[in-house]
Amino acid sequence: MKHVTFYLDFISPYAYLAFEALPKALMGQSYTMRYKPVLFAGMLKHYGQLGPAEIGPKREWTYRQALWLGKEMNIPIDLPAQHPFNPLALLRLACACSGDADQPSGLPNRLVCELIFKHVWQGGLDATDPSRIQTLAETLPLQNDRQSEAVKSLLQTNTQQAIEQGVFGVPTFCVDDKVFWGQDALPILRAYLAGDPWFASDHWEQATRLPLGQTRQQKVQLPP
Repeated sequence: MKHVTFYLDFISPYAYLAFEALPKALMGQSYTMRYKPVLFAGMLKHYGQLGPAEIGPKREWTYRQALWLGKEMNIPIDLPAQHPFNPLALLRLACACSGDADQPSGLPNRLVCELIFKHVWQGGLDATDPSRIQTLAETLPLQNDRQSEAVKSLLQTNTQQAIEQGVFGVPTFCVDDKVFWGQDALPILRAYLAGDPWFASDHWEQATRLPLGQTRQQKVQLPP
């Protein structure tokens, strides 16, 4: 049996879509799943990248594609009242619902993640509204104070562990030494769990050996 870690941030529509699609996408496979909240913005800072919502045309396309995918996948999805937003309160809430009162684990169960994802991506409301977050918190099996240093540290640890595994975005699925990024990676993940012989060939490792031909720091001379 394979053990999969699902790195997620509730700010991502693709993480929500992947979360909802997961049971059907991996039906029939033998695996365990750990849900691990991370701060996507922390990854962007580490790699020196802008988020999709920080690039005007890409931001608009992201929302259009997410709504289209929801329709195609028959997954209810509404854009929140504003996006991007600060997801820290929701991420810490998820971490506070993990483990027990003596030792939080930073690994909430699927029900907790589902309720928080729906809080953001269904209804079209403000995901950061304090009264809504308080109502959400009252429905969740809180094990720890969501404002505690232990919970804050767990989220930081989750994010750092993800970066150390080579995770650069959400959603990402890690199993064995493999990293599968994006909602559209679910078919590849399924193939790996099913033992597809492609992964035993050289194709996977070939990507690590491809020489870098050009960087943005180098000036490109355009033809006259």
